[in-house]
Amino acid sequence: MTKRGHKISEVKPDSIASELELKPGDVLLAINGQEIEDVFDYHYYVNDEFLTLLVVKENGEEWELEIEKDYEEDLGLEFEQGLMDEYRSCRNKCMFCFIDQMPKGMRETLYFKDDDSRLSFLQGNYITLTNMSDHDIERIARYHLEPINISFHTTNPELRCKMLHNRFAGEALKKVDTLYEHGIHMNGQIVLCRGINDGEELERTIRDLSRYLPVLESVSVVPAGLTRFREGLYPLEPFDKEEARKVLETIHRWQQKFVREQGLHFIHASDEWYLLAGEELPEEERYDGYLQLENGVGMLRLLKQEFDQAYEALPGDEKGRKVTIATGRLAGPYIRKLTEKLKEKYPRTEVEVCPIRNDFFGESITVSGLITGQDLMAQLKGRSLGERLLLPCNMFRSGEEVFLDDVTLSQVEEALQVQADIVKSSGQDLIDAILG
Repeated sequence: MTKRGHKISEVKPDSIASELELKPGDVLLAINGQEIEDVFDYHYYVNDEFLTLLVVKENGEEWELEIEKDYEEDLGLEFEQGLMDEYRSCRNKCMFCFIDQMPKGMRETLYFKDDDSRLSFLQGNYITLTNMSDHDIERIARYHLEPINISFHTTNPELRCKMLHNRFAGEALKKVDTLYEHGIHMNGQIVLCRGINDGEELERTIRDLSRYLPVLESVSVVPAGLTRFREGLYPLEPFDKEEARKVLETIHRWQQKFVREQGLHFIHASDEWYLLAGEELPEEERYDGYLQLENGVGMLRLLKQEFDQAYEALPGDEKGRKVTIATGRLAGPYIRKLTEKLKEKYPRTEVEVCPIRNDFFGESITVSGLITGQDLMAQLKGRSLGERLLLPCNMFRSGEEVFLDDVTLSQVEEALQVQADIVKSSGQDLIDAILG
């Protein structure tokens, strides 16, 4: 057996591993004689009630530990790599890839393209299936890892090869049949490119994907994000208002069919389409339980729903306060409507909503999650921002106070001379942040 192993980074106090005197730096080699490929092997084998662990201590000693425990009881180990393996990078060169539209000189991690089926299960990432072997599919079926999130874009094999710039991209769609046959629940997304996979191609894709219902639970349609850094890339154009309406007409027509036949809407348009088309957002029940929030499907409707719910319980007061909310140009008008309602109970509370123009990536990028610290500071400099500047959490790197361009929250506070608060995504959090 190859003693590659997995280095332990943390042993939780009062855990089984702690009682066995395992330490950070020790290396796990095998469980019950099985070499551990990655985190899924580990969780599969560690669930048993009787375990034999093979471990190499930091001093080189090899320990064989026999364990009796409850079924699914955790050992209390963390490992240096979350996946217990290297991340798999994307082999495609999609015509709409956002990473290819980034300027040079940003931090290295922003240029990594992942296409790892394990991250689909663990973190909800979307994968193209072009990076998956038969062995990967077999393990997903054996461990019943679900849901698996898939970037379809089109079900036309030739067009998919063109869009992903990968001659195997069409063939990879056959893996969906295997996942379907094993009952592995899936969600899908379609990044829509004007004049490429819209129109009749979108009709075909929706029709083809509906064959996988109900195992394929939902599919979102999002417009391709186009930055100003597209030199040398495939010439793509943004959708206009009339084209956005046509996309919505197609999706709504299919939704009506699926509701009649399947009892769910299945295909969903991201919030951007409604704002671009100037149409009202769908009612809550049309989102089928918000399965596609991470793709921007229903985020604004859920925000309003949570906001209204929290608003009903508010007592109101006459205290005077002023705060500023910075957000993307897409959501700005919508958030302004919510804050205006708040004034009915808090008439002396002044909330200024400042939609930030994206000069860094280009004005066609209108979501708050891609706003940089430098744009924020440049456009708010010299303005009276009140007691607090409120910033949505998706402006920041996960778990940190750093913008995409490596500007920190403290640098923004210093430049603008205001205390800035990072606001979580719920309507209750927004109200709490405004009212302090």
